[in-house]
Amino acid sequence: MPTLKRNPKEAPPAMSEHEMELARVAQRCIMEALDHSRAVSITLTTETGLHPSIEVPPAALKLIGQLLGAMSEGKTVVLMPDKQEFTTVEAANYLNVSRPFVIKEIEEGRLKHRMVGTHRRIAVEDLLAYERAMRERQSAALDRMADNARDLGLDY
Repeated sequence: MPTLKRNPKEAPPAMSEHEMELARVAQRCIMEALDHSRAVSITLTTETGLHPSIEVPPAALKLIGQLLGAMSEGKTVVLMPDKQEFTTVEAANYLNVSRPFVIKEIEEGRLKHRMVGTHRRIAVEDLLAYERAMRERQSAALDRMADNARDLGLDY
């Protein structure tokens, strides 16, 4: 069987309605099984019959259920190790900002990083914390703008 290679920056093909429904049903089954049982195994079946059960930790089953839930909504999901590090270019792409902006945030101490030789590396947990803080600041600024517009009688 030939191996399919895909550019990692390329978006995966969109799921069909049928595939999203299959993901929705599978997610419900997994989450329901986790709610009603403390079992740590699932049984895989194929059209040809039953295969042996495999032991899966409940945390992994919960993650699979969450993944299926996102897939059932047609969302793209990216999984990465928690110790993943980003370059400044990758961090800028993730945040949808310019690389110089990321470097400025690092230099001003708002975005944690570490140096690897002459290169900056940003841990995924630091990038996610920065993103949360950035989104909170943006939301607060929008709220202030809306308040100012109301105070000036510019309701729309």
